[in-house]
Amino acid sequence: MSRVLLQLGVWVRNFAILLYVTEITNNDPFYVSLISVVEFAPIFLFAIVGGTFADRWRPKKTMILSDALSAISVLIVLLVVMGGSWKALLLATFVSAVLSQFSQPSAMKLFKQHVPEAQLQGVMAMFQSLTAFFMVIGPVLGAFIYQHYGIEVSLIIMAGMFAGSALILSLLPKDDAGETGLIRSGIYAEIKAGLGYVRASKVLKNLGAAFAFAGLAAGLIQPLGVFVIIENLGKDKSFLQWVMMANGAAMLLGGAVIMGIGRKVKPQMLLAAGLLASAAGTIGVGWSHDTALTITLQTLSGFFYPCIHIGINTLILQNTETAYMGRVGGIMGPMFMGFMVIGMTLAGYLKEAFSLFGVFAGSGVLFLIATLVLLPLLRNRNKQTIQPSSLS
Repeated sequence: MSRVLLQLGVWVRNFAILLYVTEITNNDPFYVSLISVVEFAPIFLFAIVGGTFADRWRPKKTMILSDALSAISVLIVLLVVMGGSWKALLLATFVSAVLSQFSQPSAMKLFKQHVPEAQLQGVMAMFQSLTAFFMVIGPVLGAFIYQHYGIEVSLIIMAGMFAGSALILSLLPKDDAGETGLIRSGIYAEIKAGLGYVRASKVLKNLGAAFAFAGLAAGLIQPLGVFVIIENLGKDKSFLQWVMMANGAAMLLGGAVIMGIGRKVKPQMLLAAGLLASAAGTIGVGWSHDTALTITLQTLSGFFYPCIHIGINTLILQNTETAYMGRVGGIMGPMFMGFMVIGMTLAGYLKEAFSLFGVFAGSGVLFLIATLVLLPLLRNRNKQTIQPSSLS
């Protein structure tokens, strides 16, 4: 219930602020791109720090405080915007993105504490399905609220969603006082211990490498979807929304199916299947000039895409001790997002230097490399949890 409200708040934030800034700056590319910067920058700047503090602090209290502070910051920004300073909207996005770097690792800790291991994969599938659902309806809701009610009402709704999430989180079981990490260590020492924990685990090292290759592959093709529509299919760019809706709906269905078979399929097999399907689908979409085939391939890719995130999150939860959960998440998250941003930056240049199909084929090869990195995990299906005592 908390995640539903947070997703609503985030999508209203993303689209209301995007449309408002686009409108008030007359499509100024600098300010429009700056919105993405303030959304993604906190992942690189604060993920490992937020994960470290999440290991120090009690997860329930951390999540409640993060959502409450997000709501308060939005209300403050609302007052500033009503006074005529629209640039404060960027601050609202930045603050809520920073606070989420403290809240998300705490949520993973709570899963680790309260969800039986046999049910972890099903829970991850449920959360992935929820994300996919809002990927389909979120843009529509965000645009509708802004276009009908304006930026002030959008900000009020956003603050209400964050505050509502904080209230719902207060119903969680009480924090276990014994699960607050190494409180007496310094921050630098704890970050170093988290990095050492990942380096000492073959499972986590392989997952990190696979995450990096998958992120780079996803980043290379993300900005080029519109060129598939225009150049390969010969259609207007507005047709892209239908392809994306098919992809999002397939992601939702894929997540739901994994919820049903979660206990029967090993997470490493799930991850490998998702990467292989993404490789085949990506190469096929870059090659295809047929509308029906392209939509079919996008649908199949969307169906298997949740396997990647569900498999990785499940393996991280299974192979990480509770005391290190935040720091491991703080290392893995930027690994994917960082390489995805690098791929997005290179995509346009590579398309000009080679071809649209060349970039999509390269992305498919990267997905295949990510699969090869996982081969040791497929051969050894037992957990390889590293004990802190081995990290001297």
